[in-house]
Amino acid sequence: MKQVPYKEKSADTTNEAKLDFQKVFPVFLVVLVDLLGLTVIIPLLPLYAASFGADAAVIGLIGAAYPLAQFLGAPFLGRMSDKFGRKPILLISQVGTFIGFVLLALANSLPMILISRLLDGLSGANISTAQAIITDSTTEKNRTAGLGLIGAAFGLGFVLGPVITGITLALSGNNYQLPPVIAALFSLASILLTYFKLEETHSADKRTQAVQRSPFSFGAMIKALRHPGIGVLLLLIFTQQIAFGGFEHILGLFTLNRLGLNAAGNSILFVFVGVILVFVQGYYIGKWSRRFGDRKLVYGGLVLLSLGLALIAFTPHQPPPWYNRADLQAELTRQVQQGRSTNEVTSIAIPPEGDKGLGGLAWLLLTMIPLSIGGGILQPSINSLITKRVQSEERGGILGISTSFLSLANIFAPLIGGFLFQGYGASTPMVVWALLLVGVLILAVALLGSESQSKPTAVPS
Repeated sequence: MKQVPYKEKSADTTNEAKLDFQKVFPVFLVVLVDLLGLTVIIPLLPLYAASFGADAAVIGLIGAAYPLAQFLGAPFLGRMSDKFGRKPILLISQVGTFIGFVLLALANSLPMILISRLLDGLSGANISTAQAIITDSTTEKNRTAGLGLIGAAFGLGFVLGPVITGITLALSGNNYQLPPVIAALFSLASILLTYFKLEETHSADKRTQAVQRSPFSFGAMIKALRHPGIGVLLLLIFTQQIAFGGFEHILGLFTLNRLGLNAAGNSILFVFVGVILVFVQGYYIGKWSRRFGDRKLVYGGLVLLSLGLALIAFTPHQPPPWYNRADLQAELTRQVQQGRSTNEVTSIAIPPEGDKGLGGLAWLLLTMIPLSIGGGILQPSINSLITKRVQSEERGGILGISTSFLSLANIFAPLIGGFLFQGYGASTPMVVWALLLVGVLILAVALLGSESQSKPTAVPS
């Protein structure tokens, strides 16, 4: 008689640990379609700005506009999703993104391009709101797996988006206005998916509780950073993005200098990283979270990411067998003559016509495996820990703050990487980021070990 309830409890526990994929799939689909719009734009934006006569400094400003605006807007919209529900705020942010893409397609000047990116960034609460929907729809035992699906959508988006851009430009004779149109269509599709397929997950009683809280302020961000339970996690989310985001930005310059890879070669590397991220965040992270726990995943992610960065710094100076220095120089010169290059690219030394082989490329691909696994583990694991340390009605707001720290890191990462690369050599950014991650690993081990900090507590507003 006593065995029956025990079995039922065990079955219930097992069910709680499993992710209800059908329940969260609409969120995954919305995020994927949304990200396809964004990633279609990313490869094009520097050339699009250059076609209006922008120099490297202006292109950098335009590149920083989106994360800067998102840093300002995401926490506010995240808090609004706590008060008014996830679905309406997600729809508002998606409409802003759609208008931003339309403005980009119609742009006839640099200020119009800048405004389009600022508008897209200010309304860019799509991801933080989607994360809040995931946390509403999961338990503590399967939340990391749910958040990992958003990471998998990122990986798929960053694999498919550049491919769509390349095909679109090839078929349109390099019509720069067409990819933003494609992005706008993806954005419109995500709006329709949200409106018709996504269900509200934030109940009215929780919204009533959230209304009693003060609106978002930057003071609340500082207080959240000082919070003993989540401050260190916000620092971790910022630091890992400085390293991983900086690596993504500097990779093209690094491989141009070390291996003589052109844009086509680097696109393959980004696809390689994206595929690993899809597998890690879409499948393995849920299993690893249930087996090891989020804390150990954070430690492991920091170790793997720092190890990968350190090893990449020692990539041999060996171009692949198909490398031709004269052809690469001609390609870069042609881009300069067309007004599509920046001082950063043309000032980088490329390999001489010397010893060729697959050693350098093989080394880089092997070292990118631990780096990509570590980078894929960290964001969903850290965000899962964050949501477990705040009350349920505050999850949207705190995930908005987490997104803002990611955006802030995305502003600084390319600036730091470019400065270190230009001033101290191609390997220096990798070494500095690896050492930085070792430092925050030591901090994490010291501060994440207390079980008392895992209990949900209120975030000061």
